[in-house]
Amino acid sequence: MAQNASEKILPLAQILADLETKYSINFTYIDQTLEGINIKAPDDTISLDELIDYLKAQTNLDFIFIGEFNIVISKRINPLSSFITQKLEEVIITNYLTKGISKKSDGKISIETEKFGLLPGLIEPDILQTIQALPGILSVDETVSNINVRGGTHDQNLILWDGIKMYQSGHFFGLVSAFNPYLTTNVNVSKNGTSVIYGDGVSSVIDMQQSNSLDQDFAAGAGFNLIHADAFAKIPMSKKTELQVSARRSVTDFIFTPTYDQYLQRVFQDSDFSNSQQNTSPIISNNERFYFYDIATKFLYDITDQDQVRANFMTINNSLNYDQKSNLNPNASLTNTLEQNNYAAGFQYLKYWNSTLTTNAQFYITNYDLKSTDFDVVNGQRLNQENEVSDLGIKINATNHIDDNLKLHGGYQFNEVIISNFEEVNIQNFTSFVKEVNRTHSIYGEAEFTSANKNTYARIGLRTNYIEKFSEFFTEPRLSLSHKLNNNFRLEFLAEFKSQTTSQIIDLQNDFLGIEKRRWILSNNEDIPIIKSIQGAVGIHFNKNDLLISVEAFIKNVEGITSRSQGFQNQFQFVNDIGKYQVKGIDFLINKQFEHYSTWLSYSFSTNDYTFDNLNDGHSFANNLDIRHAVTFAGTYAINNLNLAMGINWHSGKPRTLPLETQNQNNNTIEYAAPNSDSLDSYLRADISATYDLKFGNKLNASIGASIWNILDKRNVINTYYATDENGQIVTVDNLSLGITPNISFRVRF
Repeated sequence: MAQNASEKILPLAQILADLETKYSINFTYIDQTLEGINIKAPDDTISLDELIDYLKAQTNLDFIFIGEFNIVISKRINPLSSFITQKLEEVIITNYLTKGISKKSDGKISIETEKFGLLPGLIEPDILQTIQALPGILSVDETVSNINVRGGTHDQNLILWDGIKMYQSGHFFGLVSAFNPYLTTNVNVSKNGTSVIYGDGVSSVIDMQQSNSLDQDFAAGAGFNLIHADAFAKIPMSKKTELQVSARRSVTDFIFTPTYDQYLQRVFQDSDFSNSQQNTSPIISNNERFYFYDIATKFLYDITDQDQVRANFMTINNSLNYDQKSNLNPNASLTNTLEQNNYAAGFQYLKYWNSTLTTNAQFYITNYDLKSTDFDVVNGQRLNQENEVSDLGIKINATNHIDDNLKLHGGYQFNEVIISNFEEVNIQNFTSFVKEVNRTHSIYGEAEFTSANKNTYARIGLRTNYIEKFSEFFTEPRLSLSHKLNNNFRLEFLAEFKSQTTSQIIDLQNDFLGIEKRRWILSNNEDIPIIKSIQGAVGIHFNKNDLLISVEAFIKNVEGITSRSQGFQNQFQFVNDIGKYQVKGIDFLINKQFEHYSTWLSYSFSTNDYTFDNLNDGHSFANNLDIRHAVTFAGTYAINNLNLAMGINWHSGKPRTLPLETQNQNNNTIEYAAPNSDSLDSYLRADISATYDLKFGNKLNASIGASIWNILDKRNVINTYYATDENGQIVTVDNLSLGITPNISFRVRF
């Protein structure tokens, strides 16, 4: 009589490989730990918790959850440890929007890039474009360098790469994510109720994690599209070590494509480069050369079953230069340049003391540098600008599993942040250099609880930050609570206090050639205060028969913002003031899954209002990011090797301030109506995508893809401001979104 699958005796390593695929988890271990262990294959129907119990009982090994999806296997250190560590954060919604996106019991959204399904307009898993598909997250200017989470500015997002804070998020000045997705296995997005292990980020946390386990198998891939080419590899160096490397470079400086043409028009439409090419300008720009690249590496070393070392390095670079000459002096030609880069390096040591206690120590340094040289060829003037950030961080964290239902976290974090801004003009002999230094010490503690029946999850924590420069303490309680009312309904409550000392300002329209207008600054507790936020949210989720209906109401108050950080282009453009904003709204999502088809509709309604003591006579007025209504309707279809996606994005127009119909002719400045009392026309974009998978054997796979962004070629105005011409007449300047933008890709993996 033949054995069924659950009765087969198989090598443990073989069983684990199958379980990784089934349960979407990763096991980390040294080969010697599993040598000689053969067990009966577990039943296919058991839960993950039951599986871990079974493996522990059959192998006499420890299985320790680290992070979201990684399980470390080691020989049992303490034989008296009779219970197994359980992962307290449960997945409560799978395939949230599409395959590979899930919602956790603590409120965060988790994205697994390897399993990620197709989204409209994308043919590759661009991380920062993907999160904009989530309710409550959008970009008013279509870029990944200006992501607005529930009405917040981009600098209010804490973006982490393997625990390292990143100050640059985009390539091509925001149109392409700067993070290669093919070695980034998990992305966690928290809009509220964030864990106390995170500082900064008063609007959100975007935590990207590279693979942290040794696979013992070589894997590599490469591909290209009409903007860039890339490659990655996971290279086992021994049974205890592995090297991961990825690289990407644009092809825009030697291949001209329709995609690049659209990107070029979008990015440079309101820059010095574009303006100098207008027919009315005496300036001629040519020999433009633009490219970007990024390189990331990670070294993994499992010293023993209980000791792991991880080291990371990343560099991100954007470079632009072009020549300018004047019709008045055609023999003189000068080169304008713009360089933007971010370096990051980190070292981690993880120690698994026993089945209940783990510690993690990390040291990192990250450096961001943005510099430009801008020539006025008519007047012979040169403007040099530079913005530099240096961030050194130390993190020490301990996790103690008290029992199957309670887990405790505690830790310490230190950061030294140095930010400098430099500006030099040769003709006026003007030089400005401002440098600020801030050191912050933080301690935190947190408890996670899951009831025995798994119906209730609670996480409560407290973080205290001490800022050396100001000798001030900031205490930040955080709370995440969810309760399963019955088999179909789950209630959720999230709340948090947060603060941050770094922000971005926008000084003038022509900052850094008019292309990259944002520069980082540090709080000085005077004209640039510490930004503080408090927010809360309550939600209810219905999930039955692959139908999800989710409603979440929220309120967020942020104070300590400066008018210079908000990008005013009206009567407040050159006014310095300190204020706050309040956002209130509702996020709604309905998603239905079928065997081969998934469709969803999301709608967000919010009101977002400023209050500045010295602006608008102290009365509240609409935030520059006040998008009242936002709707997304999309669907994906997957059958055999074919994947299709189509979607529509619509949102109401952002506020604008109109000039008064009657201007004072004796005044050279534009006189405006009430601030943000009008709005742009609504935004509408339809996108489609398709990919087809090809298999050439057991190891070699390939895929081809095609997409069209803004297939209707809708002329969306994403920003409007006003200027005066040489005759003193008011000129309207409209910034437009991307037009119809096709793209194709080809990838291989082996």
